[in-house]
Amino acid sequence: AEACYLLYAGRSDKRTAINRRMKLQENKISQEQVLIQLRKERGLEAGSSVFSLDRFHALRTQSGMTMPLSKFLAITSGAALVAALVAIWYGLPLLLGLLLFVVLLPVLPVMSLRFQRGRRLKRFGMQLPEALELITRGLKAGHPVPVAISMVAREMPDPIGTEFGVIADEVTYGSDLVSALNSLFDRVGHEDLPLFVTAVSIQNSSGGNLREILDGLSSTIRERGKLRRKVRAISTEGRMSAYILTAVPALLFAAIMVMMPQFYKSVWGEPKTWYLLGGSVTWLMLGNAIMFKMSNFRF
Repeated sequence: AEACYLLYAGRSDKRTAINRRMKLQENKISQEQVLIQLRKERGLEAGSSVFSLDRFHALRTQSGMTMPLSKFLAITSGAALVAALVAIWYGLPLLLGLLLFVVLLPVLPVMSLRFQRGRRLKRFGMQLPEALELITRGLKAGHPVPVAISMVAREMPDPIGTEFGVIADEVTYGSDLVSALNSLFDRVGHEDLPLFVTAVSIQNSSGGNLREILDGLSSTIRERGKLRRKVRAISTEGRMSAYILTAVPALLFAAIMVMMPQFYKSVWGEPKTWYLLGGSVTWLMLGNAIMFKMSNFRF
């Protein structure tokens, strides 16, 4: 199995471009069209946020989703409708089924985008120190800052490769470097980016040794990442308790339904049953929220 995976992974690495920006460049279109396409996919072009409020639009941009917003909302709305119909099919009263659909309609897209954003931010945070070191090496070789940033776009995979490529393209087509970096923070939203933006802004306005600043910044971000992972390891017990306490009732219910499907048959059609189940799930989610809040440390 490992040999087959390595063969497939090796072929995949050879056939695919290192990041999405370079993949679009393979289509023989101009660099300006590549920039327009990347901005359009992220909802940064005028008229692309017809369906979204400001915070939802920012969440969608930071999630890195390239799917059209109308298609994404259609998929999540369909999933909410299917979930409500399945619940009604299994005996949920029609009114509660409609209420479930109304609740899931805004919850599903927001939770999906939050999950994608969290996963993307994690990858971006792991790549950022390496990108800063690559910029530092470019500065040591005598390249200006925009050229050093474009090296990151050529050498590193997504998400940071495409994001820094957008910076290089924006500078090429008339934007100043500080504005492009501020746009990067708006697109990504990672908590370590303001340090990088501030360092470049100060060097741009008052001068200084940017190479030494970025060296120190890279070390600082790495140490923050180590501390974050250490805190996460220490708080694993609380999170695992929440996982187990959530999984046990669900697994027990599933086991009863498989082994003794007639066990709940007499009460399935009672409206009170669904109220009690809803109350139980609500209390379970509330307990989980409290446990995760206790085990989540921000610094």
